Amino acid sequence: MNRLTIKRFRMLIAILIIFSAATYAQFDKLNFIKSAPADAVKYLEAYLTPWANGFGAGLNGSWYNTAKPHKLGGFDITFGVNAGMVPSTDNTIDLSKIGLSSGWNPKTGTVPNIAGSKTSGTTLTYSQTVASTDVTLASFNAPPGVGLKFVPVPTAQIGLGLPLGTEIKGRFIPKINFGDRGHNVSLWGVGLIHSIMQYIPGNELIPVDASLFAGYTKLTGNLGVTLMPETLSGHAPNYSTYNVSTSFNDQFINATVTALNVSAIASLNLPVITLYGGLGYSKTSTEIKLKGNFPTPAVVTPALPAVPYAEYNDSGVKKGTDFPAINIDSFSGLRANIGFRIKFAVITIHADYTRAQYNVFSTGLGISFR
Repeated sequence: MNRLTIKRFRMLIAILIIFSAATYAQFDKLNFIKSAPADAVKYLEAYLTPWANGFGAGLNGSWYNTAKPHKLGGFDITFGVNAGMVPSTDNTIDLSKIGLSSGWNPKTGTVPNIAGSKTSGTTLTYSQTVASTDVTLASFNAPPGVGLKFVPVPTAQIGLGLPLGTEIKGRFIPKINFGDRGHNVSLWGVGLIHSIMQYIPGNELIPVDASLFAGYTKLTGNLGVTLMPETLSGHAPNYSTYNVSTSFNDQFINATVTALNVSAIASLNLPVITLYGGLGYSKTSTEIKLKGNFPTPAVVTPALPAVPYAEYNDSGVKKGTDFPAINIDSFSGLRANIGFRIKFAVITIHADYTRAQYNVFSTGLGISFR
């Protein structure tokens, strides 16, 4: 594999993992951050939650394609793609239910979330009343969605047979930097399969295996975003401490996604095809933080008879730490899946379907020895 191919493969993995390139294209301009910090994170959480859920569900996929652990020293290398499915009912934001402050107009109705329509939503306005004057700080169209009902999540892992009917699995992607905005992503995960069939007398006489499985995955990524000051109603940005050209180039969304899968799994092992399934518990969570300097409009109250107005100045600059962290406890509960694996010599192909709060379709290709 030449260097160019490796570079393109790394880029593809990175783009898919950070909520896909489409997410970045739709979400580069964080216009709603021009409002109060508390409102900004409420909107951001509501906008991203469907894909955070789908992404976390996808991270729990493709851990296993048989319930039979490798023999001591046996191993496999498997590449998979999991599609976390966003329910059709989860593609809009109900503005009346996310707790926006009184400065928003409208505060009711629906707008797209990230899984929604590619068409921009209604115009949203944020204002403050100062000295009996309504001062508009921001007015923008609600950001559109990407029009996709699934979240692609690639995985690459190695399984190694250990003593006592046990197999350890590992996932690892070192930090990959891509793009010209400092985007990066890294991932690691560990899983264990332990055979319970080995404790049943005569188990070698039947082509059935049963095991217990547990797997944990953690992904960390930084997505560079852009929010720049602008002229408001004829008032140009007025900074003394910050530089418009250089002070706002360090803006990032930092996302940490974790996924846990604990299951009892079983498989029917035939000469070429293996039928497998699992029943257990899954849990995912996502934490999102903002990093950098973010310019927001501030209200200026001049001496009478002049009226208050909004402009970008030093007092309106918010640090990432001024915005509360977003914690999306995506979901937890029952997880059931069923699938098949086809094996030709050492080559394996698998596909399965998982039924959970967010369903997942998985497929993959690998090599397997012993």
